[in-house]
Amino acid sequence: MSKYDSSAIRQLGAFKKMKSRINWTPYILIAPAILLITGFLFYPVANVFYYSLQKFNPAKAYENGYIGFENFKTIFTNDDLFLTSLMVTFKWVTSEVVLQLIFGLGIALMLNQAFRFRGVFRAAAIIPWAISGVVTSTVWGLLFNEQMGIINDLLMKVGMIDRKIAWLAELNTVFPSIVTAELWRGIPFFTIAILAALQTIPNDLYESAVVDGAGRWKSFVHITLPFLKNTIVFTTLLRAVWEFNNVDLIFVMTNGTGGPVDMTTTLPMYIVKQAIYAQDFGYGSALTVVGFFILLLFAVLYLKLSRFGKEL
Repeated sequence: MSKYDSSAIRQLGAFKKMKSRINWTPYILIAPAILLITGFLFYPVANVFYYSLQKFNPAKAYENGYIGFENFKTIFTNDDLFLTSLMVTFKWVTSEVVLQLIFGLGIALMLNQAFRFRGVFRAAAIIPWAISGVVTSTVWGLLFNEQMGIINDLLMKVGMIDRKIAWLAELNTVFPSIVTAELWRGIPFFTIAILAALQTIPNDLYESAVVDGAGRWKSFVHITLPFLKNTIVFTTLLRAVWEFNNVDLIFVMTNGTGGPVDMTTTLPMYIVKQAIYAQDFGYGSALTVVGFFILLLFAVLYLKLSRFGKEL
C-alpha cells in the first residue's frame, strides 16, 4: 500500500469520526421554522409561477388548463392597461420615495439636534408609522371628503379655493391626494433609520471641520452624507419595493377602483382587478411574476449602480 492510499484511508476515517459527532439538536430546533417558511413563503411563490402558465378562472372552469406563456404574450403584446399601470407605478414609487427621503432626512437632522422636549418630538415623529394603512386611508379619505372634509373647509376659509373640491374624484387632484396620504405615513420610516445612522457619526469630525473653517453645508456634504450613504441606499430600496407593492391605501381611498379613469391604477392594483374582481387568477399570477422580475432587476441594478457597501 502506497503512502497516498494510507493517507486517504486516514482522512476517510477522520471524516467518518467527525460525522458521527455532529450535533443534530440545532437542526431539529430550527426545523419547524424552516417548514413554516417553506409552507407560507416558498410554496405560495411557486404556486404563483405555476398558475401564471395556466388559464384559471373558477367561473369558467371548462376553459381552465395549461396554456404555456400565452398570459405573458398577452401582457406584452395586447394589454395597454399593463403599460399604463407601469407608468402610474413608476410615477407613484418615484414621487413617494424621493419626497419621503427629503422630508425624512430634514426631520432626522432636526431631531438630531439638542433641544428641549426632544424625546417628545421624536416619539411624535414615529406615530404615523405605527398606524395601519387601512386606518390611515380612512382618516385621509375623510379629510379629503368633498362635503365634510376639513381640507376643503380650511382652504376656503383662507381664500385659497372658492368651491369645494372632490379631491379623490377629479383627475387633477386624485393622484397628489393619495401621494400626500402615503407621504404622511412613510416619512417616519426614513426619519427613524436616518436618525439612528446620525447617532453613529463621531462629533470629533464636525469639531475638526469647524476648526478647518468648514460651514454647515460643507460639513453636511463631506461628513454627514458619506456616513449616511449606505443607510439611504438601503432604506430607499426597501421603501421602493414596499411602495411598488402598495395596495391598501390606494384601494381604500379609491374605493377599490384605482380611478378615476385608472389614474391611480398601479400594477398591484391592476393585479387586484384581474385576480379578485375578474377572477382571472392565471392572468393575475402572470402579472405578479412580471412585477417580481421588475423588482428583482431594479434591486440588482440599484445596488450595483449605487455601490452599496462601498465608500463614496
